[in-house]
Amino acid sequence: MTKKATEELKEIRRRITEIDNKMAELFTDRMEQVKKVGEYKKINGIPIYDPEREEQVLKNGSERIQEPELKSYYVSFLKNLMEIARRYQSNILEGLKVGYSGTEGAFAHIAASKIFPTAQKIAYPGFKKAYEAVERGECDCAVLPVENSFAGDVDQVNDLMFAGSLFVNGMYDLAVTHDLLGIEGTDVKDIKTVVSHPQALSQCASFIKENELSEMEYSNTALAAEYVKEKNDPSVAAIGSAESAKLFGLSVIARSINDERTNTTRFAVFSRVESRASNNTNSPYFSLMFTARNEAGSLAEALSIIGRHGFNMRTLRSRPMKELLWQYYFYVEASGDIYGEEGRLCLEEMKSCCDMIKVVGSYGNIKEQEI
Repeated sequence: MTKKATEELKEIRRRITEIDNKMAELFTDRMEQVKKVGEYKKINGIPIYDPEREEQVLKNGSERIQEPELKSYYVSFLKNLMEIARRYQSNILEGLKVGYSGTEGAFAHIAASKIFPTAQKIAYPGFKKAYEAVERGECDCAVLPVENSFAGDVDQVNDLMFAGSLFVNGMYDLAVTHDLLGIEGTDVKDIKTVVSHPQALSQCASFIKENELSEMEYSNTALAAEYVKEKNDPSVAAIGSAESAKLFGLSVIARSINDERTNTTRFAVFSRVESRASNNTNSPYFSLMFTARNEAGSLAEALSIIGRHGFNMRTLRSRPMKELLWQYYFYVEASGDIYGEEGRLCLEEMKSCCDMIKVVGSYGNIKEQEI
């Protein structure tokens, strides 16, 4: 290499070093903002992984690069950068305390683990206990079921949403697969009794009937699996998850014995502080609860107002108010930005026909963290 070529190479490398120094400063600045976002997510009980936000970052980043042959490299660079950011935020959220109802291995624990993989999970004996733990500040958030595609609403959680002080900051759909769990060496023909939560038993009714099994109810699927392990009787099996089988050292005797293969439970993340989704979030949703005035047409008018302001209702259900005989509250889940201008006008207009209006939360659907 000639002396001139050597000097040219040195100059190029010097320039790269200058750029690297600037990138190091920008990286430090960026990670400081990432830290702030992580702290905000911890306070609000929001999962780290936000696929819609990351998709938007990649789209915007790609548009900034004018050289076609560099676009794919820059997208890869951004993907690596966001993976580093997620790992950094995971360290921040390690102190996050997440409450759930049931015990380790139950579906609520599985959902909490998928949403908050690095957080500390704390079990409570019932929905109300887990909910109140967040209200007291004992936990940062709670993951509780609100609806099952097969069995319907979880009424107790709906009542907590209506009467309690927490906000919903996200929804997560967990595909529920029920397996038949027994002690090692057990065959289906050996089983006489199945033990599980009443909903799990009802969701496997065809399998139970076909095999002429008697039923025994238990408070949750994981405790049912623990009972079978302790009983150590080949004639008794549990209906539960593969995770429960692994946890309690049971064998999966039969897989996917659900009547419905699309059985899904929706879990809500409850926090003390509301994190408001907006139209900047892909597919923002909101949950709204209200009581209609005891006047002819008041309920129809309330629903009409929601529609007139462009909100598409995905869910509408009613529940009796325990303290008032024959009085009901209504729960609406709809798509759109309830805190935008149309949302503000909608809520204001609903006051003409509703005695009480409560925005439970504004959120996007959660996807499990992919790290």
